[in-house]
Amino acid sequence: MNTEMYQTPMEVAVYQLHNFSISFFSSLLGGDVVSVKLDNSASGASVVALDNKIEQAMDLVKNHLMYAVREEVEILKEQIRELVEKNSQLERENTLLKTLASPEQLEKFQSRLSPEEPAPEAPETPEAPGGSAV
Repeated sequence: MNTEMYQTPMEVAVYQLHNFSISFFSSLLGGDVVSVKLDNSASGASVVALDNKIEQAMDLVKNHLMYAVREEVEILKEQIRELVEKNSQLERENTLLKTLASPEQLEKFQSRLSPEEPAPEAPETPEAPGGSAV
């Protein structure tokens, strides 16, 4: 790298950045970017051509990223649909099981779910003299 023609560290940094951009975007575009040496003799046309190639490469990267994001969004939407459907099915099953369960079964179930919280008291039924409920 011939940096003697540059006066300040900023000019050297710009030179290095342009060289990096050329090589990076050249690899992205498959090497069809013509190597452009940026020095004090560089014409305005070569700078404009380089800017155009950089813009094309950035558009290519942006399009690729947008495609990848859209694809991921579609996958996530499908997963959400499946989870909502599964949730609805489980809620229906839960409601059915609650309607079919006896109060004793519900109480037993509630005590297993939250042992630290007291289970709701079931109404006591008077027992008949044989130990069976009336």
